[in-house]
Amino acid sequence: MTRPAARPITVALVDDYDVVLLGVAHMFERYRDRVAIVELDTNEPVADTVDIVLYDSFAQPESDHDEIAVLVKNPHAHRVVVYTWNFHPDLIASARRQGAHGYLSKTMTARDLVAALEAVHAGETVISDPPGRPRSAPGLDWPGRREGLTDREAEILALITQGKSNAEVANLTYLSPNTIKSYIRVIYRKIDVSSRTQAVLWGVKHGFTPDHQRIEMWRDPR
Repeated sequence: MTRPAARPITVALVDDYDVVLLGVAHMFERYRDRVAIVELDTNEPVADTVDIVLYDSFAQPESDHDEIAVLVKNPHAHRVVVYTWNFHPDLIASARRQGAHGYLSKTMTARDLVAALEAVHAGETVISDPPGRPRSAPGLDWPGRREGLTDREAEILALITQGKSNAEVANLTYLSPNTIKSYIRVIYRKIDVSSRTQAVLWGVKHGFTPDHQRIEMWRDPR
């Protein structure tokens, strides 16, 4: 077991949805002596070097790992860790090729997540075991959670709200088209809509469009 660092590890959270970031930050509150969340101004370039960038993949195009490469190349990020529920082998392999130092599951408890980040900080590459249950760790948040949507359902609705077709959603999430159709039927029932247009309007109204494009501030390290 990796021992806690002498000082808190500085962690920058990267995700375009404020509610997601706040949920992740909330998980670390009990561990402020070990992990310090860096608050970044989304309108300013990165100025301070951080120990770890934690890239939450919620509603991000996971088959396009440009985001990971951007973070890895930025000199202000010592190490980059992906935080996700999607453990398709191709996604893990791609993240590792891009230089990610960790690939962690959203089913991890806060305690285990902190320990994993400390291990990454100490120089280890940490890849979580594929999650065996669908539930995310307590404390996480995402758009639609209060309306009864799971994080996977919310991610799919977010991609639909962004204008993605079923085929594109399947490709981005590494799920089969039939699985996407099944998710959409459940989503429609939960949010009480009967068409894609209604679902998109509901998504726009309930926070399923990105708040920011946080990756942009990591693109130019100069």
